[in-house]
Amino acid sequence: MSNDYKDNKFKELLDKLQQESWQLELLISGFAIFGLITAIPHIRTAMIVAENDRELHIFIPILIAFTACSILIFNLLIHVILRGLWIGALGLRYVSGDIDFEKLNYQNKFTNHLKKKIVSFDKYVATLENYCSVLFAISFLLIFYVISIALILTCIVGIASLIISNDDLPETLRTIIGIFLMIFMLIGTLLVFIDFLTQGYLKKKKWLSKIYFPFYWVFSFLTLTFLYRPLVYNFLDNKFTRRLSFFLVPSYIAISVLISFKNHKTNYLESTKYVSNTYLDTRNYENLLVNDDDFERIATIQSKVIREPYIKLFRIFTEGVENRIYNYNPSLKPKNDKRGFKTDIVMFSSTETMRNRDSLTRKYLEVFNNTHQVYIDTTKFDSDFLVAKNKRKQFGFETYININNLSEGKHILRLKRLRKRTKQKDTVKRTEISIPFWYFKK
Repeated sequence: MSNDYKDNKFKELLDKLQQESWQLELLISGFAIFGLITAIPHIRTAMIVAENDRELHIFIPILIAFTACSILIFNLLIHVILRGLWIGALGLRYVSGDIDFEKLNYQNKFTNHLKKKIVSFDKYVATLENYCSVLFAISFLLIFYVISIALILTCIVGIASLIISNDDLPETLRTIIGIFLMIFMLIGTLLVFIDFLTQGYLKKKKWLSKIYFPFYWVFSFLTLTFLYRPLVYNFLDNKFTRRLSFFLVPSYIAISVLISFKNHKTNYLESTKYVSNTYLDTRNYENLLVNDDDFERIATIQSKVIREPYIKLFRIFTEGVENRIYNYNPSLKPKNDKRGFKTDIVMFSSTETMRNRDSLTRKYLEVFNNTHQVYIDTTKFDSDFLVAKNKRKQFGFETYININNLSEGKHILRLKRLRKRTKQKDTVKRTEISIPFWYFKK
């Protein structure tokens, strides 16, 4: 059969599919809900890993995926419930037919009121059908909206970091180009948002439409609107769909506010988690990290109660650690920074290059050991960090502290870091983490 949208046979096919689409809707919703609920824990774990490792470029896409999955699950669950109600209503209609208000034998006041509000059972079935069909379609439209917002924010951040803050470009050039693009993006974002809230008001006024069109044209590519534009305008040309789509966003905001409420049982104890000296954070103890989404915060020791004559201390590696080492010793910073997304397809390193890299790695580790010091209570202990991986396959720095002569009882381990202050041109000592533990000899 021809796929020409002007062909009458093709239109007849679409009409037939439209009438039977509820079966496909239920099938897709069922598989989608199952797949999304299965994927959500893994996405959440990946998001926690990226947040823990402070990898913003990975965290943001995963956060977008998590948000999109959450919206889809919520919408599709409501769709399945409403579609089930619709099927139940059809079954009841087959048995009972339409509502016979006269048989109910109510007083005229109630009969007239019910006739006015309900009208007929067929109208109720038709309304359910409309809600189900629109909700199914709008679920995927909202995902495109989330992606569009994320792309706009990515463009703004990209202009700030790649142009305005790029030291490789001439200062005058990057300032002029960067500020122009930033102003264009901010004005365009504001206009697109206003046009979205007013459901196309800027396109309806002659002089406003001329101003808005260049921004609309650019943003249609930046936000990939051209992929789902027909879906948007098909929603906007109908009063029912327009009202429903406009109602959903405030609903999500209201639901987010409602689920944020929780019962506080104490005025003091819950706040102790921000004071490491008084709170036993499970993320600081390696033996307590048993679930897939349990990850170290900054550093870990083997357990709360230590019976061995040593402490195993592991410091998580993050990009911030390397930046602070470069700040402390600028000579280690390479001219060609290889951090970020790179391909490993073509790799070639000469023996001389490998030898230089090995030498710089030893220097790198030496600077880390010089800038990181281990204290137990007020006493400094010798430490010699080496590069290692923990049970979660995370890179970091590991050392073992001899505590054979330590007295039994409660102690606090502190990992301190030396930091250079640029303006004062001096070095200060900062506590990165404090971990309480108890030591009892075997």
